[in-house]
Amino acid sequence: MTATEQPAAQRPEPAAGGRRFALPPWWEKALFPIIIGVGAAFPFFFDSGGTVMGTAVLALAYTVMALGLNIIVGFAGLLDLGFVAFFAIGAYVMGWFGSLFFATINGEKGIHILVTGRAAELPGIHMNFLLILVAAVIFTTIAGMLIGLPTLRLRGDYIAIVTLAFGEIIGRVAINGDELKLFGQPLTAGRQGITPVDKIDLPFLEPFKSLNLTPWFYVALAMVAFALFVNLRLRESRLGRAWIALREDEVAAVSMGVPAVRTKLLAYGTGAAFGGMAGAFLGSFNNTVNADQFQFFFSILILGMVILGGLGSIWGVVLGAIVLTTINFYLIPDVFNTIPGRVGLDFDTTQITFAIYGFLLVIMMIMRPEGLIPERRRKQELHEAEETDSVIAARA
Repeated sequence: MTATEQPAAQRPEPAAGGRRFALPPWWEKALFPIIIGVGAAFPFFFDSGGTVMGTAVLALAYTVMALGLNIIVGFAGLLDLGFVAFFAIGAYVMGWFGSLFFATINGEKGIHILVTGRAAELPGIHMNFLLILVAAVIFTTIAGMLIGLPTLRLRGDYIAIVTLAFGEIIGRVAINGDELKLFGQPLTAGRQGITPVDKIDLPFLEPFKSLNLTPWFYVALAMVAFALFVNLRLRESRLGRAWIALREDEVAAVSMGVPAVRTKLLAYGTGAAFGGMAGAFLGSFNNTVNADQFQFFFSILILGMVILGGLGSIWGVVLGAIVLTTINFYLIPDVFNTIPGRVGLDFDTTQITFAIYGFLLVIMMIMRPEGLIPERRRKQELHEAEETDSVIAARA
């Protein structure tokens, strides 16, 4: 009989000092209003047009994307290296339905749906931001299911290759879409980009401005709250348990009646929807939709947030997204960039961004492979070998 097969009564109990602190099962629900409350108070302590607020808005938008990717990778265990495609599709939906891109439509008079101010007088298609969010969710959900279809019979590295190819295809289409004509209209504007893009226009509020980031922050915070609520509810639902079952052992899950095809497609579609939402928001926030935004490194950045925080861990992913966004958009360009000059070196730290990411991930894999805030099942898997070794050593 091996050490792992011993009855529980015969296994040595861990020392009192080795017991790990266990949080109560309701801690995540209690943390939700606290985090949202802290986030709502954040703008009162910083300049509404400063770098800190700009970084905070980006961090919240990337958190929505990371939570979407966590459904695919963390919950369902389907590696996705082409998540940038959903960012691109969501951003282009914002560009198509919230700019001058279709300037000749309706006899150059434009189509205007629930918009006010200057946008209501311009040619092109101009829709209310909430309607564009719905359209982005629909487009990206369909795209997510389409990418899921070729991966239904694949596992592991093969899924990564297919999703990587999908992301690269969307990137090529974004660059060369200005030569693809649909009803005489180019599909994209290529590297020239779609600009300017309408600012967010919500009912009973003035159109947002680039120099006042507080309204952008609150919209992004509302999106994060929605994404968190959906993630928490899905994880405890029947569908969430089916995702986790497929992640743990697909053969066993299918033998127990889990419909693998539908379950995987729903994972891709749900995760893609959040990517589309954030993409539409960033399209308006950046005031442009440019093909050069949709590079492979963006997929790696979002995946890094999920890995850093902890695969399958909702709050870990939130923390990972905030940490990596802060490093990428604030610490590296504004803080670390001054260090080389102080020691007599002449180079830009933004040129070694990937080296910094790689260093952080290596340190994490060595020191805390389960992530900053690990998901309980993932932590048990990674520490099972350590516990087995400790049992063998104790019996010896």
